[in-house]
Amino acid sequence: MKLLFTSLFLLLFQFSGLAQCATKNTDMQAKAVLDGVSKKLKSFKTVNTKFTLRSENAAGKAMTSKVGTMIAKGNKYKLNITGQEIFCDGITVWTYDKASNEVSITKNDNNAATITPQKLFTNFYDKDFLYKLNGEKKEDGKNLQEIEMTPCNKTRPYSKIYLYIDKATSLITKTRVLEKSSNNRVSLSISSIVSNGAVSDAIFVFNTAKYPGVEPIDLR
Repeated sequence: MKLLFTSLFLLLFQFSGLAQCATKNTDMQAKAVLDGVSKKLKSFKTVNTKFTLRSENAAGKAMTSKVGTMIAKGNKYKLNITGQEIFCDGITVWTYDKASNEVSITKNDNNAATITPQKLFTNFYDKDFLYKLNGEKKEDGKNLQEIEMTPCNKTRPYSKIYLYIDKATSLITKTRVLEKSSNNRVSLSISSIVSNGAVSDAIFVFNTAKYPGVEPIDLR
Protein backbone atom coordinates (compact mmCIF):
# COMPACT_ATOMS: atom_id res chain seq x y z
CA MET A 1 0.00 0.00 0.00
CA LYS A 2 2.92 2.29 0.55
CA LEU A 3 3.67 1.87 -3.15
CA LEU A 4 0.51 3.83 -3.56
CA PHE A 5 2.44 6.75 -2.24
CA THR A 6 5.30 5.90 -4.27
CA SER A 7 2.55 7.02 -6.43
CA LEU A 8 0.06 9.05 -4.43
CA PHE A 9 1.11 12.53 -3.77
CA LEU A 10 3.84 12.25 -4.71
CA LEU A 11 5.33 12.05 -2.95
CA LEU A 12 7.68 9.76 -1.84
CA PHE A 13 12.25 9.95 0.62
CA GLN A 14 14.91 11.23 2.70
CA PHE A 15 18.47 10.20 2.04
CA SER A 16 20.60 13.25 2.66
CA GLY A 17 23.62 11.43 1.29
CA LEU A 18 21.99 11.54 -2.15
CA ALA A 19 21.34 15.24 -2.19
CA GLN A 20 24.35 15.94 -4.39
CA CYS A 21 22.85 13.84 -7.18
CA ALA A 22 19.80 16.07 -7.53
CA THR A 23 21.71 19.30 -6.88
CA LYS A 24 24.04 18.72 -9.81
CA ASN A 25 21.20 18.03 -12.20
CA THR A 26 18.58 20.59 -11.32
CA ASP A 27 16.08 21.68 -13.94
CA MET A 28 15.18 25.11 -12.59
CA GLN A 29 11.80 25.17 -14.34
CA ALA A 30 10.88 21.80 -12.82
CA LYS A 31 12.16 22.92 -9.42
CA ALA A 32 9.98 26.03 -9.55
CA VAL A 33 6.91 23.90 -10.25
CA LEU A 34 7.73 21.42 -7.46
CA ASP A 35 8.50 24.22 -5.01
CA GLY A 36 5.06 25.64 -5.79
CA VAL A 37 3.42 22.31 -5.03
CA SER A 38 5.36 21.94 -1.77
CA LYS A 39 4.46 25.49 -0.68
CA LYS A 40 0.78 24.90 -1.41
CA LEU A 41 0.66 21.60 0.48
CA LYS A 42 2.51 23.05 3.47
CA SER A 43 -0.15 25.75 3.73
CA PHE A 44 -2.82 23.11 4.40
CA LYS A 45 -3.46 22.11 8.00
CA THR A 46 -5.46 19.09 6.84
CA VAL A 47 -6.10 17.43 3.50
CA ASN A 48 -8.94 15.10 2.51
CA THR A 49 -8.62 13.46 -0.90
CA LYS A 50 -10.42 10.96 -3.10
CA PHE A 51 -8.42 8.98 -5.64
CA THR A 52 -8.34 6.02 -8.00
CA LEU A 53 -5.35 3.67 -8.05
CA ARG A 54 -4.79 1.66 -11.21
CA SER A 55 -2.17 -0.78 -12.43
CA GLU A 56 -1.48 -1.99 -15.95
CA ASN A 57 1.09 -4.26 -17.54
CA ALA A 58 3.85 -3.24 -19.94
CA ALA A 59 1.47 -3.72 -22.88
CA GLY A 60 -0.95 -1.21 -21.38
CA LYS A 61 -3.57 -3.76 -20.30
CA ALA A 62 -5.42 -2.81 -17.12
CA MET A 63 -4.90 -5.26 -14.25
CA THR A 64 -6.48 -3.63 -11.20
CA SER A 65 -8.45 -0.53 -10.31
CA LYS A 66 -9.25 0.59 -6.79
CA VAL A 67 -10.82 3.70 -5.32
CA GLY A 68 -9.79 5.20 -2.02
CA THR A 69 -9.65 8.17 0.29
CA MET A 70 -6.92 9.75 2.37
CA ILE A 71 -7.05 12.18 5.27
CA ALA A 72 -3.76 13.76 6.34
CA LYS A 73 -2.87 16.12 9.16
CA GLY A 74 0.79 16.95 9.71
CA ASN A 75 2.61 13.64 10.11
CA LYS A 76 -0.64 11.72 10.66
CA TYR A 77 -2.79 10.05 8.01
CA LYS A 78 -5.68 7.64 7.44
CA LEU A 79 -6.00 5.70 4.19
CA ASN A 80 -9.00 3.72 2.98
CA ILE A 81 -8.66 1.62 -0.15
CA THR A 82 -10.58 -1.43 -1.29
CA GLY A 83 -10.23 -4.09 1.43
CA GLN A 84 -7.64 -2.22 3.46
CA GLU A 85 -7.34 0.62 5.96
CA ILE A 86 -4.10 2.22 7.11
CA PHE A 87 -3.85 4.40 10.22
CA CYS A 88 -0.77 6.43 11.24
CA ASP A 89 -0.58 8.70 14.27
CA GLY A 90 2.97 9.78 13.42
CA ILE A 91 4.55 7.10 15.62
CA THR A 92 2.70 3.86 14.91
CA VAL A 93 1.20 2.46 11.70
CA TRP A 94 -1.76 0.06 11.79
CA THR A 95 -2.55 -1.79 8.54
CA TYR A 96 -5.94 -3.47 8.70
CA ASP A 97 -6.88 -6.20 6.22
CA LYS A 98 -10.63 -6.69 6.00
CA ALA A 99 -10.55 -10.16 4.40
CA SER A 100 -8.46 -11.71 7.21
CA ASN A 101 -9.67 -9.38 9.98
CA GLU A 102 -6.04 -8.81 10.96
CA VAL A 103 -4.19 -5.63 11.80
CA SER A 104 -0.41 -5.40 11.43
CA ILE A 105 1.28 -2.94 13.76
CA THR A 106 4.61 -1.36 12.80
CA LYS A 107 6.68 1.67 13.69
CA ASN A 108 6.34 4.69 11.43
CA ASP A 109 9.65 4.86 9.57
CA ASN A 110 10.17 8.25 7.97
CA ASN A 111 13.49 7.10 6.56
CA ALA A 112 12.00 4.21 4.61
CA ALA A 113 12.65 4.12 0.88
CA THR A 114 8.98 4.57 0.09
CA ILE A 115 6.70 7.46 -0.61
CA THR A 116 4.33 8.12 2.24
CA PRO A 117 1.60 10.75 2.69
CA GLN A 118 3.55 12.94 5.07
CA LYS A 119 6.40 13.24 2.58
CA LEU A 120 4.07 15.27 0.43
CA PHE A 121 4.64 18.05 2.93
CA THR A 122 8.43 18.05 2.51
CA ASN A 123 10.87 18.93 -0.26
CA PHE A 124 11.49 15.21 -0.83
CA TYR A 125 12.42 15.80 -4.45
CA ASP A 126 15.54 17.82 -3.61
CA LYS A 127 17.24 14.85 -2.01
CA ASP A 128 16.39 11.70 -3.90
CA PHE A 129 15.60 12.54 -7.51
CA LEU A 130 16.77 14.00 -10.74
CA TYR A 131 13.83 15.87 -12.22
CA LYS A 132 12.88 17.73 -15.35
CA LEU A 133 9.87 19.50 -16.81
CA ASN A 134 8.66 17.66 -19.91
CA GLY A 135 6.19 20.33 -20.91
CA GLU A 136 2.46 21.00 -20.67
CA LYS A 137 -0.69 19.40 -22.02
CA LYS A 138 -4.41 20.08 -21.85
CA GLU A 139 -6.53 17.45 -20.12
CA ASP A 140 -10.12 17.72 -18.86
CA GLY A 141 -9.96 21.47 -19.29
CA LYS A 142 -6.80 21.79 -17.17
CA ASN A 143 -3.30 22.82 -18.16
CA LEU A 144 -1.10 20.07 -16.71
CA GLN A 145 2.65 20.28 -16.26
CA GLU A 146 4.48 16.95 -16.48
CA ILE A 147 7.48 16.41 -14.23
CA GLU A 148 9.68 13.37 -14.90
CA MET A 149 11.55 12.11 -11.81
CA THR A 150 14.40 9.60 -11.83
CA PRO A 151 15.65 8.16 -8.50
CA CYS A 152 19.28 8.87 -7.67
CA ASN A 153 19.50 5.50 -5.95
CA LYS A 154 19.38 2.90 -8.72
CA THR A 155 18.37 0.12 -6.30
CA ARG A 156 14.85 1.57 -6.05
CA PRO A 157 12.12 -0.79 -7.36
CA TYR A 158 10.90 1.88 -9.81
CA SER A 159 12.71 3.54 -12.71
CA LYS A 160 10.59 6.67 -13.17
CA ILE A 161 7.87 8.67 -11.45
CA TYR A 162 5.77 11.13 -13.42
CA LEU A 163 3.84 13.90 -11.69
CA TYR A 164 1.04 15.83 -13.41
CA ILE A 165 0.42 19.20 -11.83
CA ASP A 166 -2.49 21.56 -12.43
CA LYS A 167 -0.79 24.80 -13.41
CA ALA A 168 -3.68 26.92 -12.09
CA THR A 169 -3.75 25.41 -8.59
CA SER A 170 -0.20 24.01 -8.08
CA LEU A 171 -1.77 20.71 -7.01
CA ILE A 172 -0.93 17.25 -8.29
CA THR A 173 -3.79 15.68 -10.21
CA LYS A 174 -2.17 12.31 -10.90
CA THR A 175 1.04 10.34 -10.68
CA ARG A 176 2.44 7.44 -12.66
CA VAL A 177 5.13 5.02 -11.47
CA LEU A 178 7.10 2.68 -13.72
CA GLU A 179 8.08 -0.48 -11.86
CA LYS A 180 11.53 -1.76 -12.69
CA SER A 181 11.22 -5.55 -12.35
CA SER A 182 7.93 -6.06 -14.17
CA ASN A 183 7.65 -2.93 -16.32
CA ASN A 184 4.16 -2.56 -14.90
CA ARG A 185 2.74 0.91 -14.37
CA VAL A 186 0.91 2.17 -11.32
CA SER A 187 -1.09 5.38 -11.61
CA LEU A 188 -2.98 7.40 -9.09
CA SER A 189 -5.58 9.93 -10.18
CA ILE A 190 -6.91 12.42 -7.64
CA SER A 191 -10.57 13.26 -8.14
CA SER A 192 -10.97 15.75 -5.28
CA ILE A 193 -8.97 17.60 -2.64
CA VAL A 194 -10.56 19.37 0.33
CA SER A 195 -8.22 21.30 2.60
CA ASN A 196 -8.33 22.65 6.15
CA GLY A 197 -11.38 20.76 7.35
CA ALA A 198 -11.80 19.90 11.04
CA VAL A 199 -10.19 16.51 11.74
CA SER A 200 -9.94 14.80 15.14
CA ASP A 201 -6.62 13.10 15.96
CA ALA A 202 -8.59 10.03 17.05
CA ILE A 203 -9.22 9.15 13.41
CA PHE A 204 -5.53 8.33 12.94
CA VAL A 205 -5.46 5.65 15.66
CA PHE A 206 -6.77 2.11 15.14
CA ASN A 207 -9.63 1.44 17.55
CA THR A 208 -9.96 -2.31 18.20
CA ALA A 209 -13.46 -1.81 19.63
CA LYS A 210 -14.70 -0.96 16.13
CA TYR A 211 -13.33 -4.23 14.68
CA PRO A 212 -14.77 -7.17 16.68
CA GLY A 213 -12.53 -10.23 16.75
CA VAL A 214 -9.63 -8.51 15.00
CA GLU A 215 -6.29 -10.30 15.35
CA PRO A 216 -3.34 -7.96 16.06
CA ILE A 217 0.09 -8.79 14.61
CA ASP A 218 2.66 -6.65 16.38
CA LEU A 219 5.78 -6.25 14.24
CA ARG A 220 7.38 -3.41 16.17
